[in-house]
Amino acid sequence: MDSNKKIYFETNKQTWNQKVKAHAESDMYNLEAFKQGKSSLMPYELEALGNVDGKLLLHLQCHFGQDTLSWSRMGAICTGVDISNEGIKLAKNLNDELQLNTRFVCCNVLETSKYVKDQFDIVFTSYGVIGWLPDLKPWGKMIAERLKVGGMFFMAEFHPIVWMFDNLEEPPKMKYGYMQDEVIYEEYEGTYANEDAKITSKEYGWNHGLSEVVNALTEAGLHIEYLNEYNESPYNVLPNLTETENGMFVLKDKLYPLIFSLKATKRQSFV
Repeated sequence: MDSNKKIYFETNKQTWNQKVKAHAESDMYNLEAFKQGKSSLMPYELEALGNVDGKLLLHLQCHFGQDTLSWSRMGAICTGVDISNEGIKLAKNLNDELQLNTRFVCCNVLETSKYVKDQFDIVFTSYGVIGWLPDLKPWGKMIAERLKVGGMFFMAEFHPIVWMFDNLEEPPKMKYGYMQDEVIYEEYEGTYANEDAKITSKEYGWNHGLSEVVNALTEAGLHIEYLNEYNESPYNVLPNLTETENGMFVLKDKLYPLIFSLKATKRQSFV
């Protein structure tokens, strides 16, 4: 890894370490309700994964583990990985408090195979994940390595069009490329779960078009089962969204999708 990327990842790690406490105290993450049994999972992933009881599940970029632990409550045997040591620390504490049997590993997601040697029935990742990665090819390769033959990869993610906008401006301005290799740096006060949090978010990110996502997975040997796009977001973390009757959030004009989901399978072993 070159020196610039090391700086980018370290800066992002420091920001996420700050975010953990702010998010754990936020209404959005609603940690007390979660401890009382409320699932943090959203309709897209619940419908796609179905019955996970007894399945080995790897959760990539798990933050402080709410989704990982929610899958564990449903009977999955889970491992969560995240770059934030503060996130993993809180995830482990929650696991112990809830008396679950979830494993958490602190590492850069691209280096998962160095630290996690098991293979899984399901690899899962969701909402605001791939934008932290400069190149998706090693990401796709790692996913293929960690899947069993017959295993499934599923992701639900914000649509690439969403990331073309600079949401720090009012109104949001289309500023970044749909496919942009150059790194994007943003610095702002607060965080998406609490704009008033007393932290400074310093973030390096990259935009990845849908073709890059698909090609990273297919080049790693995975078979794409479907790619779906949706107008509705389960999170109210973008400007000018309106809540629907079913508790989702949409743009008033619905000019572009907010979310995409993708399912891929590993049909054979690759050397």
